[in-house]
Amino acid sequence: MERLRRKSKSELKERVLQFGEGNFLRGFADWMIDRLNNECDWGGGVVVVQPLPVGRIDNLNEQDGLYGLCLRGRVNGRPEEDISIIKSIVRGINPYKDFDKYMECAKNPDLRFIISNTTEAGIEYKENQSENDFAGITFPARLAIFLKARFESGLGGFIFLPCELIDSNGDALKECILKYARDWHYGSGFCEWLEKENYFANTLVDRIVTGYPSDEAGEIQKRLGYTDTMLDTAEIYHLWVIQGNKEIAAEIPFHKTGLNVLWKEDIKPYKKRKVRILNGAHTMTVPAALSAGFETVGEVMHDDTMLDFIKKGVFDEIIPTLDLPENELIEFADDVLQRFDNPFIKHYLTSIALNSVSKFRVRVLPSITEYIRIYDKEPKILVFSLSAMIDFYKTSPQVNDDESVAEFMKNASVSDILKKEEYWGTDLSFLKNSVERYIDMIKEKGIKKAIEITIG
Repeated sequence: MERLRRKSKSELKERVLQFGEGNFLRGFADWMIDRLNNECDWGGGVVVVQPLPVGRIDNLNEQDGLYGLCLRGRVNGRPEEDISIIKSIVRGINPYKDFDKYMECAKNPDLRFIISNTTEAGIEYKENQSENDFAGITFPARLAIFLKARFESGLGGFIFLPCELIDSNGDALKECILKYARDWHYGSGFCEWLEKENYFANTLVDRIVTGYPSDEAGEIQKRLGYTDTMLDTAEIYHLWVIQGNKEIAAEIPFHKTGLNVLWKEDIKPYKKRKVRILNGAHTMTVPAALSAGFETVGEVMHDDTMLDFIKKGVFDEIIPTLDLPENELIEFADDVLQRFDNPFIKHYLTSIALNSVSKFRVRVLPSITEYIRIYDKEPKILVFSLSAMIDFYKTSPQVNDDESVAEFMKNASVSDILKKEEYWGTDLSFLKNSVERYIDMIKEKGIKKAIEITIG
């Protein structure tokens, strides 16, 4: 089979700058933009910026931005599948090799939207960052440099649609950029332009994207008729909740396509429900499941012990901490478990395990602290999951995190790990006795038996 390539040059205008070439954005935002182009003649192309020095931009460019996407799931109880070639990405840029190409985008008057997915750890402010150390600074700092060039070109600002799973992601990104602008003395004119000419939307994203289907790649590529190293897979379900008004929505009219994109004045109820239940269930389970020898979410869902572990964590410890109607929470949780049990996709636990420490802080820790506040006792399943994660970082070769985080978690004492406010946002020493007890149980009994004992 021939390599997937364009037959002719793309005629799409470069209207979107996207930070992140990973599976999620390609299986979510870029798919939506492709739908918008096909069904509404929006004519918008995506320029993808590689956010880290090591990435897959070269692979993407070798295919002229094209890739296959396979969506599978159940619709009204019946199995459904859709395979298509996504054409919305025009090109990719590695700013660490082609910094000038990155900065040239700032002078493009057609560019209007900036989308990002740099994980929960991506949107952060650090002191003593240098404009001259592009590879060593944070994502918001790199974006501040880009925006300064935009401001100096005399062009208008952007609509930001960050997809990172942190509270008020748009507000957080804007705050970080403003701090760098002050650190680097960009001046009041730039800060005023940033405030008035740019719109930072808080957003919530929801779709399980499972990435390259290693076991089925050959079969799917035959159906596509091409060799495709960037092949992506995802569930059919999708939801994008964006905090914004009708004027903003009109510029990128997803609502005209039938896509499940909601523009709301307040996205917090949707975000809290999704992050705590769906993402929380993933993060509380994955380190323990990997330690127990499981490879996919589907395998976990078909194991009685693991399924009981998830259900008790979600229904007994997470849902009771959420201030939403119980029937809505239970219905959402039931849907989540069905999505986890999607027979069409293999969601590898190792892909979910990426940056588990920062994910735990956002997705699970709030449920632990809120449960203790309400009930004056520890949620044993969730505290066990913290213990299993610490043990995983200390013992497993499958850890995938920032090198400094992985090194610290592997070598530090449990006491020092729990005291690490930089990781948790607070001192977790009050959990020390329970966490050490669970880790001792895991070492003595093995992870699977320790789970059985914990769930009773």
